[in-house]
Amino acid sequence: MILSDTSTDKSLPSNSHHHHDDKSAHPHHHDEESMRRLVNRLSRIEGHVRGIKTMVQENRPCPEVLVQVAAVRGALDRVARIILDEHLTECIARAAKEGNIDTEIEELKAALDRFLP
Repeated sequence: MILSDTSTDKSLPSNSHHHHDDKSAHPHHHDEESMRRLVNRLSRIEGHVRGIKTMVQENRPCPEVLVQVAAVRGALDRVARIILDEHLTECIARAAKEGNIDTEIEELKAALDRFLP
C-alpha cells in the first residue's frame, strides 16, 4: 500500500475540535516538539485512511482492508494514549498547583465517557 501522499484531504475539516481550544479559562500550553510529533503521527494516519479508501475503491479483498483498518485503529489508540498521558502529566499537574483539580478531573471523566466504549 502506498502511503506517501501527505496532502490534506479537503473533505475533512481543517480545524479539529480540541476540547480546550474554546475555553480561554483553561489555557493549555503543550510543548511544541510534542505537538509536532502528534501532528506528524496524525498525518501518517490520515494518509493511511486515504490508502484504505483507495483499497475499497479498487475492490480489494475484505481481509486485506480489515487488516489496514485494524492498523489505523491501533495507531489512533496510540495517539489517544499519548494525548491522555500528556494531559495527566501536564494539565492535571497544573490544575493541582492552581487549585482547580476537581474541575479538571470532572472534565477528564466527561471526555473519557465519550471516548471509551
